[in-house]
Amino acid sequence: MPQATATLTAPARPPAPRRGSGGGSEFAPLLRTIKEQGLLEGRPGWYARGIAVNLLGLAAVVAGLVLLGPTWWALPLAVPLALLSARAAFVAHDAGHAQISADRRHNRLIQRLYANVLLGMSQEWWNDKHNRHHANPNHLDKDPDVAPDILVFAAHQAEGRSGWRGWLTRHQAWLFFPLTTLEGIALKVYGFQALFAADGPYRNRRDRLVEGALLSAHVLGYVALLLTVLTPAQALVFALIHQMLLGLHLGLAFAPNHKGMETPDADGESWGHLRRQVLTSRNIRGGAVTDWFLGGLNYQIEHHLFPSMPRPHLRLAQPAVRAHCRALGIRYTETGFVDSYRQALGHLHDVGEPLRSA
Repeated sequence: MPQATATLTAPARPPAPRRGSGGGSEFAPLLRTIKEQGLLEGRPGWYARGIAVNLLGLAAVVAGLVLLGPTWWALPLAVPLALLSARAAFVAHDAGHAQISADRRHNRLIQRLYANVLLGMSQEWWNDKHNRHHANPNHLDKDPDVAPDILVFAAHQAEGRSGWRGWLTRHQAWLFFPLTTLEGIALKVYGFQALFAADGPYRNRRDRLVEGALLSAHVLGYVALLLTVLTPAQALVFALIHQMLLGLHLGLAFAPNHKGMETPDADGESWGHLRRQVLTSRNIRGGAVTDWFLGGLNYQIEHHLFPSMPRPHLRLAQPAVRAHCRALGIRYTETGFVDSYRQALGHLHDVGEPLRSA
């Protein structure tokens, strides 16, 4: 199953500026500008409205299932449920980045509700994985999102792959989106694997027990709801439609963010925070619909530079970030919606080329 590429938590504040290749901190002037514009200040009202709408939508779908009862006509409700579940994933992501509240405990509580209870996804597993991704995006040795697994993201990772894995690598560009339909299920599996792993990302036994209880509550509640209102066959088909559409939606949001972008050289020049985040990330142009559908992750550059910035401010920060990169001669990558997938899938296709030639 493919690993999600982007991005659920990072440090609440931007990492301390590091010296870039030009000497001095390239990030500090931009950070100063963003702070002066007030773009790191919270937007609790904006998030409160979004959370309320999301919860009401989820409640409406559940009510619809109960009212319709055991009929195949209930299956179309799996489509809005997948969209609302993706909204829940974006809320969990933002809570993990401390974007929603100034109180760390409130963010953690919101993330537990949305990640563990509503999605069945391990908060602790995702936070550990996603923090490492944000610290070293696209670093082939340090970023877990580009570690070789079902998919591989660099030519040397494809070397020697044979059998079933070799076949996957040869055709991974074509298989990418079909594989993302499994992502909703994979996120649950990864969470339970972390829960029972001896080296899981838990600070103490209590955290492990709490998360285990919440993940179990999600699974039991989900299964109980579907089997109570639908026949077993209808429940199975409904769950498959819901989880596959959710996985596809998340794949569409995560896929173009970093695939095919620069990969830091472990033995080469050390990049400062600005270059490390800008050169490895890709933005997607679009308006309100794109922002909604991709959960703000289409402003991937701004999000990586300022992980605690509230989602509605990412668009407002873009002009300052773009101008700063232009002044320093740093490439700022932004492309259209369709072209972003062409570039990402083209990279996966190129990685598999040596195996196809062989």
